[in-house]
Amino acid sequence: MAQQGMISPFEPSLIRKVQKETSVDAQPVISYGLSSYGYDIRLSPAEFRIFRHIPGTVVDPKNFNPHNLESTPLHTDVNGSYFILPAHSYGLGVALERLEVPDNITVVCIGKSTYARCGIIANLTPAEAAWRGHLTLEFSNSSSADCRIYANEGVVQLLFLEGEPCAISYETRQGKYQDQLEIVTIARV
Repeated sequence: MAQQGMISPFEPSLIRKVQKETSVDAQPVISYGLSSYGYDIRLSPAEFRIFRHIPGTVVDPKNFNPHNLESTPLHTDVNGSYFILPAHSYGLGVALERLEVPDNITVVCIGKSTYARCGIIANLTPAEAAWRGHLTLEFSNSSSADCRIYANEGVVQLLFLEGEPCAISYETRQGKYQDQLEIVTIARV
């Protein structure tokens, strides 16, 4: 299904090293692509936002103030391109891959152990049957140190659950996060 458009771009194997223009040897990356029972998607370099405290404001999911999110720059060095998630903070990124989930599949997005071992917790997120778009990904840095989150490398794993086509899919009920672009999508009601 992934090769037929469910995941785009699709990588049919697990990638652990890539050839970079500036190096003769392949460089290690945080793995992405097809795994045993899932698929590791990459973080897009397009955008990453961090929650910042603005005195006098309260984050309200029914009336979300986009000013509570601050864009953070993409950095690049010999190890790759990355965003920095400050200690004890929360940030939003977006998946590089676009999903087009069939109506008989539900996807569960879970964190990768490589990041968990650095104190980065990825929010458990579903992509329901017949959902389309780029997932907005949520990360919490529970450590007392700033942490890099690498763009264009694996950041979360997708697990796929197959069943009978559901009676009312995400598309049928006109879900509010349908067709998300490759940008951070804020809370909607």
